[in-house]
Amino acid sequence: MNHQDGAQPCPMKKTTIGGQAIIEGIVMKGPRKSSTVVRKSDGELVIRDKDAAPLTEKSKVFGWPVVRGMVTLFMALKDGMEAINYSAQFFDDEEDAGEPSKFEQWLEKRLGSQKLEKLVMGFATVVGIALPVALFILLPTFLAGFLPEGVHSVVRNLIEGAVRVIIFLCFMWGVSHMKDIRRTFEYHGAEHKTIFCYEAGEELTVENVRRQGRFHPRCGTSFLFVVIIIATLVSSLVFAFIQPTNPFVRALLHLLLLPLVVGLSYEVNRYAGRKDNTLTRALRWPGLKLQHLTVFEPDDSMIEVAIEAMRRVIPDDGSDNW
Repeated sequence: MNHQDGAQPCPMKKTTIGGQAIIEGIVMKGPRKSSTVVRKSDGELVIRDKDAAPLTEKSKVFGWPVVRGMVTLFMALKDGMEAINYSAQFFDDEEDAGEPSKFEQWLEKRLGSQKLEKLVMGFATVVGIALPVALFILLPTFLAGFLPEGVHSVVRNLIEGAVRVIIFLCFMWGVSHMKDIRRTFEYHGAEHKTIFCYEAGEELTVENVRRQGRFHPRCGTSFLFVVIIIATLVSSLVFAFIQPTNPFVRALLHLLLLPLVVGLSYEVNRYAGRKDNTLTRALRWPGLKLQHLTVFEPDDSMIEVAIEAMRRVIPDDGSDNW
């Protein structure tokens, strides 16, 4: 059956393997291994495999509900920024063959290339966390601060939540129309289709992957939307008792509540991805619709990249079963 219309196939299994689209490539992460595959402009595939032991082996606390969501998101952002930086280096060399600036030379002389790379990665990770927090959490709070103080807290919270959703949708729509980002979103589609093919128990070939659906219920886009909804619900509950009107106080409280919001969102997304009933289908529906902005049909070369990354992380013992 052809699933290109977006309909979800009936999986034979559900896997914990997940992926991320990067610059002209894909990262797949399995229970014990991650694989980054990038296609260079000359068509060559560059592959980097890394061990990826479960976080629970470092501490059992990382496996606790809610806590695991906080840790998982942080590690996903950190590893994701590292993978993007890794893929970018193959194209930066081609686009900029000039000498580094005096400032870059000074930094490398003072810090060394390895320390400089770690500094850049640390800065990128901070920006990667701070930007969505500022855009989708803090900005709506400050905009809601223009409301008169006499506005009821419930109305204020609902307006703030509505502004948050509007900003998020406008941002995703704008990004999806950027040419370079669109190619990354096509790789995103290749990642989803490949996971669907694997879960359907079909051989990982370009033909089999191509006819799979591209909207996956366990997508990061869906998770972001759930975070925004949960943030609105949690803040509405908390602010019903505290009722702060000062935008700076509200912003501070939002930041303090963010780890809890992320942890709860992870659990909601996890439940919706594992179960299939009326409630979970309702929970998945907004995220699946939102993926029309972030998941596009890939070409065969992108599918080949996704298949290569997927094959390298599938465990032999079935330990990826969800």
